[in-house]
Amino acid sequence: MSYWIINLSVTLLSFVVAGVSGIFLVPFLRRIKFGQPIKTEDGPQWHASKQGTPTMGGFMFIIASVAVSMIGYWIYRLRGGIDVTSQEVQHAFFRMLSVVVFAVLFGLIGFIDDFTKVARKHNDGLSAMQKVALQTVFSVGFLVALNKFGDRSTSIDLGFWESPSLGIFYYIIMIPVIIYLTNAVNLTDGVDGLCGSVTFAVMLVFTVCCSILKESELSLFTMALAGGCLGFLIWNLNPAKCFMGDTGSMFLGAAVTGTGLVLHKHLLLFLVALVYIIEALSVVIQVSYFKYTKKKTGEGKRIFKMTPIHHHFEMSGFSEYKIVITFTLTSIIFGVLGIITLL
Repeated sequence: MSYWIINLSVTLLSFVVAGVSGIFLVPFLRRIKFGQPIKTEDGPQWHASKQGTPTMGGFMFIIASVAVSMIGYWIYRLRGGIDVTSQEVQHAFFRMLSVVVFAVLFGLIGFIDDFTKVARKHNDGLSAMQKVALQTVFSVGFLVALNKFGDRSTSIDLGFWESPSLGIFYYIIMIPVIIYLTNAVNLTDGVDGLCGSVTFAVMLVFTVCCSILKESELSLFTMALAGGCLGFLIWNLNPAKCFMGDTGSMFLGAAVTGTGLVLHKHLLLFLVALVYIIEALSVVIQVSYFKYTKKKTGEGKRIFKMTPIHHHFEMSGFSEYKIVITFTLTSIIFGVLGIITLL
């Protein structure tokens, strides 16, 4: 059975599992009153109408992508004609498994955060310090796993230039990179269908990159997650019947970041994740400028109408569908540029 047939089968199965699971999950979340609290200062006033929409719908693509990627691997192992006794093949599987476990652990952080919000019936869950502490611990564990399973390079690959070996400093640099990117994906989840659509495009790009770089096992997860995101979008496109919650967005953040680090192509990761990076950067710029102008003039000023930047576009008259399409196309364009850097 060919590599691409297995990948397409994985995508289709994950899409079906995620889409069908919503039939049971959404009513269940409504029944137990796991609705999203909405704080209007974090988004446009009209988002108040979304108050109580079921959250934690990220379980749809989490369950689908994890289960189906494992099934896909065993099909690939049995029918793909690979030498399973090879250490490199074994390491490739464990690198893929490391990304899956890493994503699940970050999803667990998101679940605790979501559950706390629902229990308190307030939009405040875990504190920033609690989140960063857990993210740091899991990030260290992930980097240790990558080192153990074959990625011992400590250089930064920018395509046109590769740094000298940085030793321990490579890991010290990568920990804040992981935390920034995972939280950037979390910030992208603010418009119906946005984070799921962008991540669907990102995972398709990563699949092509995995094929070029001979990371066949990892591509099973990227394709499974692409299918899972597509199945979730049945329930999440505007008007959303369910939100992914931090459970889903933290899982996606770790999946995107983990995949990029396994491929060890840092310029590629930057280009593929550029939409997420800009989303988080808009918040940093807005807050920094507000604090600076308030200190200088006594009155804080803003550059954007609202951040993250997708809210700026909303406040400027863009519909949620238009934002989703624009941001997803942007991800595809920069993703293609990322693929070109590998050729």
